[in-house]
Amino acid sequence: MKSMRDQNRRPTHPGAVLREDVLPALSMTQTEFALRLGVSRLTVSEILHEKRPLTPEMAARIAKLINTTADSWLRMQAALDLWAIQQDPKMLAGIKPIKQMMNETA
Repeated sequence: MKSMRDQNRRPTHPGAVLREDVLPALSMTQTEFALRLGVSRLTVSEILHEKRPLTPEMAARIAKLINTTADSWLRMQAALDLWAIQQDPKMLAGIKPIKQMMNETA
């Protein structure tokens, strides 16, 4: 399925959604959010300021706390991670596609 998102635009970091939408809607501080998640305030701060990626564990914690799904948070992070890789062609430059499946040559 083709995405309607502009492929040239950097995807939104999940921390930005938390910072701009979720915490204000909950009238919650970073400190309270961290306490409720059972993590340090530094961890929350780094996610909110987009200095740390969202891990599967953190996605699960957030999902449970605010009654969403971990998948939705992880999809946001995966889109951002893949976009970052695509911005640096050197990362995959040494990989050559396989012309045929290995089973076909046997």
